[in-house]
Amino acid sequence: MQPGAALERYAKRMQYRTLGHSGLKLSVVGLGSWLTYGASVERDVARACVLRAWERGITFIDTANIYARGAAEEVLAPVLKELHRDSLVLATKVYFPMGETPNERGLSRKHIRDQVHHSLRRLQVDYIDLYQCHRYDVTTPLEETCETMNDLVRRGTILYWGVSEWNADQIAAAVTLCRANSWSVPVSNQPQYSALWRRIEERVLPACEQYGLGNVVWSPLAMGILTGKYTDANRPPSDTRAASASKDMMEDYFNQAVLDAVQQLKPLAHQANCTLAQLALAWCLRQPAVTSVIVGATKVAHVDDNAGAGELSVDPSIFAEVDRILAPVAPFEPYLA
Repeated sequence: MQPGAALERYAKRMQYRTLGHSGLKLSVVGLGSWLTYGASVERDVARACVLRAWERGITFIDTANIYARGAAEEVLAPVLKELHRDSLVLATKVYFPMGETPNERGLSRKHIRDQVHHSLRRLQVDYIDLYQCHRYDVTTPLEETCETMNDLVRRGTILYWGVSEWNADQIAAAVTLCRANSWSVPVSNQPQYSALWRRIEERVLPACEQYGLGNVVWSPLAMGILTGKYTDANRPPSDTRAASASKDMMEDYFNQAVLDAVQQLKPLAHQANCTLAQLALAWCLRQPAVTSVIVGATKVAHVDDNAGAGELSVDPSIFAEVDRILAPVAPFEPYLA
């Protein structure tokens, strides 16, 4: 099946949402590349995952220059050429150090300008749909960062810009500054969010709604814990992240109390006629401020499972039960962020 025909077929099932105050439409499930493509996943597997995601109606693909130090972008490049560029929403990021010298990091005009061209070269594309400031840079004036992003939009190098893991005050300041100068306004935020990590609910999500940013959230499956594949905190399956060097990033979640609570969600998934992973993704998408959930995939089967969340309609009472079960073990309740 040709990519265009496959997309037309599955787009009737996948849901799409408008990103913030822009006119850009994103699939509610996006495909990410952190810790996978260019790193732990072979190129042929990466290609198969991307193509299957496309076949399932996933048109939003997210990466970053820092992922595998540029290798993630390079691995994506050839398979992106197999997709319909006009339907694809391609996102990447800038901020983290890409070299040893002082100017090879942050959100200065120089670093942004250099890195956007490096990303274009690695991805082998003429423009980037969504360019994101990967963190807030306290060493660079906000005016410099915002004006530089505006310049890139005006030149057509990028079409939209957004932020990642900025707090509510930083988001408000950026939008206010851009509006005052008639600059292109950020349209998105990429925060961590899941049923086990709800820190953004108190201030960040309301700020995004107030200022017109859509959220494309990362780690919606809590590093895979919300899939239910872990049952014993002392004996994780050998082929999983919890059994690898990446386990340190899971320390907030990975304990027996959390794993036991997640197992209690299985009857709810059955009631909703979906898998645990799909229920966890749908839980995030219940929020109107969330445009898309970004998921990783090391197997085509993961893509199929995750994509199914974009076709779900779940009774809100089931989400309430998810909250009741996970609240006692969640590492962080909503807080003022």
